[in-house]
Amino acid sequence: MSIKIGDRLPDGKLAEFIETETEGCTLGPNTFDVATLVKGKTIAIFGLPGAFTPTCSAQHVPGYIKHAKELHAKGVDEIWCISVNDAFVMGAWGRDQEATGVVRMMADGNADFTKALGLEFDLKGFGMGIRSQRYSMLVKDGVVTQLNLEAAGKFEVSNAETLLGQI
Repeated sequence: MSIKIGDRLPDGKLAEFIETETEGCTLGPNTFDVATLVKGKTIAIFGLPGAFTPTCSAQHVPGYIKHAKELHAKGVDEIWCISVNDAFVMGAWGRDQEATGVVRMMADGNADFTKALGLEFDLKGFGMGIRSQRYSMLVKDGVVTQLNLEAAGKFEVSNAETLLGQI
């Protein structure tokens, strides 16, 4: 069963490659508790099948970067991209997409959080293992208030423009 509007995000951990060392965050991959990160915040989250893949790199991530200021103006505290890749790959992809400081590139390397959401997608037949379905959601204080789940192979409702229009 997959997550739906009104549900609280499941417990889980995500990793992020940190470019600049700060108090509590070392350089390189850092693991974060999702419940702690979302507490008291409004987060725009989008999930996608994989880093450096065509639609994800050409449309999905760039759209959220382009509309970040508008999302923040409507009360979004943070924007997260979640993919079933490791933190090193997500960090490199974030640098490639010029997302640093705009979109948090969150790694779900073993798909544990994606499976807890019920949004996993089996791409083993294509040599890609378990991946995430393409989606977007708005989360307020840990509760899903908007959810846009794409049909397989589509990119129509999880874009930044759709989520922005729902806020």
